Amino acid sequence: MQELLAKENIHSEDLEALLKARAEGKVDFLLVDVREDMEYHAGHVKGVDMLKPTSTFQHWAEELFNEAKDKTIIFTCRTGARSGQVQNVFKSNGHTRVINHAGGIMSYSGEIER
Repeated sequence: MQELLAKENIHSEDLEALLKARAEGKVDFLLVDVREDMEYHAGHVKGVDMLKPTSTFQHWAEELFNEAKDKTIIFTCRTGARSGQVQNVFKSNGHTRVINHAGGIMSYSGEIER
């Protein structure tokens, strides 16, 4: 599982495996959904730790960056585009442990919460 946490991008099957491993105490990471409130409440990946909408990025980015400097963060969104943009900003500012959920919730076949 640790090898998945070293990747820049993971796919939905990888995310499902990581969420299972986290529930078993084998890995640790933050799963951050960067969609908007309405999208999130329509359905989100079970196991999301926090919602951080990209429309309010300026308000939360620095705080999350500093608080999670030593943690692995997986960003997810609808298709992987917005989460990829957030990942790139974090990486360009020196956060080395950020992962994009490529394909986003549209490709996710695991458990969804509403």
